[in-house]
Amino acid sequence: MTFAAILSASRTSGDAAGSLRASLHFAGQTLVEYQARQAARAGADRIMILVSVITPALSQAVDRLSADGIAVALVRDMVSMVRDAPRDADTLLVADGAIVGQAYFDAMAKEAGNGLLVTDDSRASAPFERIDAGQRWAGLARISPDLLFNTLDMIGDWDLSLTLVRAAVQAGARRVTVPQDDLLEGRVALVDAQEQADLAAQAVLAQGSRGARVRGGAEHYLIGPVTRLISPALMRMQVPALQVRIAAMATGAIALVPIELHWVGTGFCLLLLGLLLAETADRLDEMALRPLSMGWIAFVVPGFAVAGIALAGEGTVPTHLALLLAIIQLADRWRRTGVVRPWMIFTPAGALILLLAGSAAGAIALAFSLAMLCAIASAGAMILLRRD
Repeated sequence: MTFAAILSASRTSGDAAGSLRASLHFAGQTLVEYQARQAARAGADRIMILVSVITPALSQAVDRLSADGIAVALVRDMVSMVRDAPRDADTLLVADGAIVGQAYFDAMAKEAGNGLLVTDDSRASAPFERIDAGQRWAGLARISPDLLFNTLDMIGDWDLSLTLVRAAVQAGARRVTVPQDDLLEGRVALVDAQEQADLAAQAVLAQGSRGARVRGGAEHYLIGPVTRLISPALMRMQVPALQVRIAAMATGAIALVPIELHWVGTGFCLLLLGLLLAETADRLDEMALRPLSMGWIAFVVPGFAVAGIALAGEGTVPTHLALLLAIIQLADRWRRTGVVRPWMIFTPAGALILLLAGSAAGAIALAFSLAMLCAIASAGAMILLRRD
């Protein structure tokens, strides 16, 4: 069942006069943009951002979300809310400045009807709104159409989010309780300053990516662990994924120069560095909940890698190996590898590691032959183990 989402973006932060909580930096974007991506990932088909004033940061966030195919609109008054809110679907309500793990978004999205994410009253939950003697609202609620429109009809100048939450409590909404550990470790938080948002980002982003993507053996076992170490630091430094990807392209292009000069080992090391940077850019996009690039820009660095492999050897074997690796790379990126295990996917990164070892041992010709056998076996596994 589809649902909509209402995000609140009107409360000021404690950092500077006039700045909004929703505009705090979080995971390489504004906080409200991250919340919108969370709601869309949970299944929301339309997102309404309730604002008191439209700022340049909010407008830019809407533009970026729209560019990624997320239906989002800014709502300034109750009249617009009544017009835009769905009358045949539930609404997911997100509190202003709330940072909630994706697992809780998914849990609230699974079951229709009124629901509240709550936490037991304690010192750690003090920033959240109290809803009764023992619990507080943890920043996420699912509201039925009847409850939403009955509240909109009588809300006047009251706070929409808190009024809806109180109405849901009175209606006996089901409750999902957040463990105290998630509050203490910052995976569920209510922030009103950049310092608090940075601390919460460390906790949320440390949980890792979604883990649904199967990568090649070299990426899964060698490059991936390195990117998981450096990506959170880059994210905290607000380094955009696009800049990292451009650096990867530049490194890949530069790597072809020493290969042409027969400094094969140096060229292969630079190509591996370029692939590491490209994988880091993918990781930054995943952490920010942005869609993974599937267009030409995602294949520039692997393209330099297969070109370097073709240039590094003599005869037809390096060329044929490069062509076969390009096909495997496409299948890996487009998730058409079937049900093979990561170690069965022989990508250009794996070939470069094998060829680098062969070059260091003075057996580059043997390494090319062995890499060709690995590529043939990888392609065969993806074909034979494929399921319709």
